[in-house]
This record gives sequence, structure tokens and C-alpha cells, in this order.
Amino acid sequence: MITPVILCGGNGTRLWPLSRDFYPKQLLALTGEQTLLQQTALRLADLAEAGPPLVLCNQNHRFLVAEQLREVGIEPAAIILEPVGRNTAPAAALAALQMNESGQDATLLILPADHLIEDIAAFHHAVSQGQKAALKGRLVAFGIVPKTAETGYGYIKKGDPILDCANEAFAIDRFVEKPDRETAEHYIALGDYSWNSGMFMFQTAIFLNELKQYNTAMYEHCRQALDQAKKDLDFTRIDTNAFFACPFDSIDYAIMEKTSKGAVIPIDVGWNDIGSWSALWDVGNKDDLGNVTHGDVILEDTHNAFVYADSRLVATIGLNDTIIIETIDAVLVIPKDRVQDVKAIVTRLKSTGRQEANLHRRVFRPWGSYEGVISGERFQVKLITVKPRAILSLQMHHHRAEHWVVVRGTARITKGDEVFILSENQSTYIPLGVTHRLENPGVIPLELIEVQSGSYLGEDDITRFEDNYGRAEQ
Repeated sequence: MITPVILCGGNGTRLWPLSRDFYPKQLLALTGEQTLLQQTALRLADLAEAGPPLVLCNQNHRFLVAEQLREVGIEPAAIILEPVGRNTAPAAALAALQMNESGQDATLLILPADHLIEDIAAFHHAVSQGQKAALKGRLVAFGIVPKTAETGYGYIKKGDPILDCANEAFAIDRFVEKPDRETAEHYIALGDYSWNSGMFMFQTAIFLNELKQYNTAMYEHCRQALDQAKKDLDFTRIDTNAFFACPFDSIDYAIMEKTSKGAVIPIDVGWNDIGSWSALWDVGNKDDLGNVTHGDVILEDTHNAFVYADSRLVATIGLNDTIIIETIDAVLVIPKDRVQDVKAIVTRLKSTGRQEANLHRRVFRPWGSYEGVISGERFQVKLITVKPRAILSLQMHHHRAEHWVVVRGTARITKGDEVFILSENQSTYIPLGVTHRLENPGVIPLELIEVQSGSYLGEDDITRFEDNYGRAEQ
């Protein structure tokens, strides 16, 4: 049996301002109607011998991940929550140990959640070849047949063919870091190098034995983290202290560069890691002047640009090779050849404590979302949307009062000892210090305007008494 393992823990900072810490790129619909996570899960649907996927994600994204999988009809075998990112090797170790616990020596197919693959048939064929090599005891890396001399990827040099495996499998001569332009062009000319895709395949027992041999500390910390895991609704919440102590490393560095069991299968599947705005321009539908646009965009004398308008009209005149990304609270303008530098902006935002690095104006919660409309020194206004049948926690605030006005749908309100229904254009006032709860008993989304007033309006001014989502008191 093949067990797909979807690694969904990245932050995608190079795609800011769309991708942010609390809503990263794998959860965005960047290349179609479905998100990158949904596309990754769905391309496994017709894969022979594949069981339900194991998904590993940051604990802050758990409800978004679960909801997106539910939307496309995917029931994961488990969703394992990481309290902190520790790169791909610990994530793969957790998945292998989870399968061991269930008594299954499965073949794991490790897949990042944020990649684009256009040729699904070729991808399925590659997985079939990878499975043959994995069943022979090999740790398989999938290399991408390079089209250009890219400097943003690591490379894998193939060695001799592995005769007892699939025809496409080769011994790994070496992994190499991201090269400069001249070196990358040399690799392409030689024809023995593939881009390192970050996709792998191996049997759980083989992988864990190699991990114990080459990175004992990682193995032990991951085992402890899973041994002390707790169930949290439909999630597996691993032990925080044990995982914090785990070494930070990729599968490449932790095992593949050391093992004698490695194999590489070069594949051509229409792959793109969607690692930058220029990558989205590469795969986008271009007009006659080479422009890719999204949203309300007007271009005049503009060539080879990528312009993304999220909330308003964006117009350009006389631009070439430019990236423009507009969201409701941030705008990015950058030459296409400087897209790798977007991370510097995110670093500056974080160093100054600006929320634009982490949050969008619209913030998602397990029950729905809220969106800031306007704020002042002692007040702020939000649009709150509650999904059908969803219910917020029973809570109280120490520093603020709230006024709710229903603009769509029906709300069931708990206010102190009262429980009552509000419909459209009706309102209620929640005084400071009064316990309250909001629920949508209907079958359409509930929308209401919340006006907060008080001396402190931070999201951490919440004392929860009951919560359907297992959240702590903030």
C-alpha cells in the first residue's frame, strides 16, 4: 500500500502579501479554482494502491486544512499538528512512526502541499516506478528533468542505472546546493542533473532504520513527540517540548546525502514549486504582450508583467517585467528579477511587529471569519461571518464591550442568562464582563457587524468557558 504524506507546514514568504504566516501559499488558490493543498490531495485520488493521505501541518492552520480537504471530499488518515516547523525530515519521521504504530509497513510517498503538477498521468507513472524501487529497499528521490539553468533549486546528479529496480531508477552520485548561473548552465549541458523536487518515496522501516543510523537525536525526539501525542478533535497534537528539541533538517541533509540506499528517478511531469511571483507568471495564461493578470486590471503599454488585483482596480502604464500584487491592506511592486528579495520585506515587517507579515485583513477561524473594517484609539468595527450550524465559544472580555447588528441570516445569541434569536436588521449590546456566545442555527452564512469599544481591543482579551474547537483561553 502507498500512503501519501502531504507536508503542509510552510509559510511561503516569497509570495507575500498574498501568502502570510496564518494563511500561507498552500492554502491559496493560485493556479486555478482549488488551492494548492486541494490540488495535491486530488491528484492522488486515482493513484493505484494509494490509501488516504497523512497530512502534517502547523497547528495554527489545522481548521483551514481540515476544511479544505472536506470541501474536495478527501478524508485524511490523520492530520498531525506541528507546534513549530522543523523542516521535512522530522515531518517524514512523524509520518513513518505513525504508520509503524498502526502496524503497517507502508510505502510512504512524501509530497509538499504547495507544488503544481500539470501532467497527472506522467506523475502516476513516476510514482509506480518509485514504488518498485522502494520495495527493493531504496530511498527514492524524484528529480525534475530541467528545462532551464535555474539557480533557485538544488540539483541531484544521477549515477549508474540500478538494474534490480525500475528502468528509470539511478544511483545518486551527489546532491548539490543551489548553483550560480554558470554552474547551472554547466549542469544542463552535461545532462546528468535533475532539479531536486522535494518529493520522496520509501518504505517506513527502511527510512526509520536509516534515520536511527544517521540522525539518532531526530529519531528519538520524533518518537517521544508522537508517544506523548494527544488527540484533539480530529487532530493528533504531538508533544511540544519533545518536538522543540528536535534537530531542524531536510530529508536530503538528514538521510539522503548519507545513505547508500538512495536512488533518483528523473521525471517530466509539468512541475513547478510555485516558489515566487515569477513562477506564477511562468505558468499563467499570458496575453499577446506576455502579461498575466488577475482581478480588475487595466494595462497600457505594459509587457511581460504579472498584476494581481485582489480588492480594487489596478492600472499600469509603460511597465516591463514587473510584478504588482494588490491586497486590501498591502501592495507589492517589484521587478521580476528581484522576486527572491520579497523575504526581506517580510523580515522587516516582523522585526517591527507589523501584523501584515502574519495576518490578512480577513482572519479565518474554525467557525468562519472576521474582517476589520475600521479602527480607532478606543473602537474598531468588524464584519463577522459565521458558517451554517457553527458556534463560537462561550466567552467574556475584560476590557471591551460589543454591539452586534445582523445584516444577513439568523443569529442565536447567549447573553448572560438570556438566549434569544436575532434576524436581519436587529441588534444587541454585550456589556463588558458579560458572558456571551454567537451561533448560526441557519443554513446560510450569518453576517453581522460588530462594533467594539473599550480601553483594550486585542484578540487576546478573551476568557473562554466552553469551546467546540478545543482552543485554549486566548
